[in-house]
Amino acid sequence: MKFFLLSLILTSLAPASTLPDSIGAYHRTSVSRPPLDDQAVWKEWGLQNAETAAYENGKAKFQATAYQLQDTTASLAAFYWLRPAKSTPSGVANLAVETPTSLLLVHGNYLLNFEGYKPTLPELDAAAGELKNVDRTALPTLYLPSGNLVPNSERYIIGPATLQKFSPGIPPSVAAFHLGAEAESAVFHSSRGDNQVLVFNYPTWAISQQRAAEFGKLPGAVVKRSGPLVAVTLNPPDPDLAENVLGQIAFKADVTLQEHVPTLRDNIGNLVINAFILIGILLCFALVSGLAVGGVRAWMRRGKENPDADTLISLHLE
Repeated sequence: MKFFLLSLILTSLAPASTLPDSIGAYHRTSVSRPPLDDQAVWKEWGLQNAETAAYENGKAKFQATAYQLQDTTASLAAFYWLRPAKSTPSGVANLAVETPTSLLLVHGNYLLNFEGYKPTLPELDAAAGELKNVDRTALPTLYLPSGNLVPNSERYIIGPATLQKFSPGIPPSVAAFHLGAEAESAVFHSSRGDNQVLVFNYPTWAISQQRAAEFGKLPGAVVKRSGPLVAVTLNPPDPDLAENVLGQIAFKADVTLQEHVPTLRDNIGNLVINAFILIGILLCFALVSGLAVGGVRAWMRRGKENPDADTLISLHLE
């Protein structure tokens, strides 16, 4: 009995499964934790939960893996890192790629990976509807151009661990993530070699100006600043391509003013006019009602059809 109670308590304390019991005609058969390389990277992305589930439908089988991260920016960064090199864009989500046998997509702060089967849109909607604590914060704005871009080479960097992973040539002290920096990187191809270009986004223009000076001190660095952005490439094998890519990176401020648009209700003259119109309507109604009542009583008195037509109720209180 004690062992039964202990197992019941442990079962109730176990974390609930992230993935659903079934996806379409497939039913979950087992749940495990996926292998996580580069623990420092996952920690920087704020990994909250990771789960791999096996699904079966007769002899057909596939695996689904869900990564729950701290926010949508982290899921974007994980998506860039885990997508297959030869994958192609998929239309099932804004951030989704597929291969002939797999599908990888972002849903809020979740990264979902399916291997062996690509669920349909209704199946994906049903599975996504069971995910808990979905963060729907807008994704960061990206500034890297698409010309000469090596497919699937983009990476998103939010701290020292991901900087060391994807661009170890830049010291974290120069990037200064403690000032609120984030960066995107990609590889651009030319016949003379591939160039990695990074764009760091800082909270203010003053910080970016200061950081641009520090980036310029790195050996072989080519730096461009535009507003809060600092674009940098190190020792480019094709300086012309590097200049072309950097020249296309520009910050465009989008300022939106919430102006009050005046309406007729805001005009005091219209208010006064409408008040007089209402008074006129009430007077007309009173006049018509009085004429109607008086006309009916006069008609009844002239016709003498009712001798008590003009009789009023008396209470005889004397």
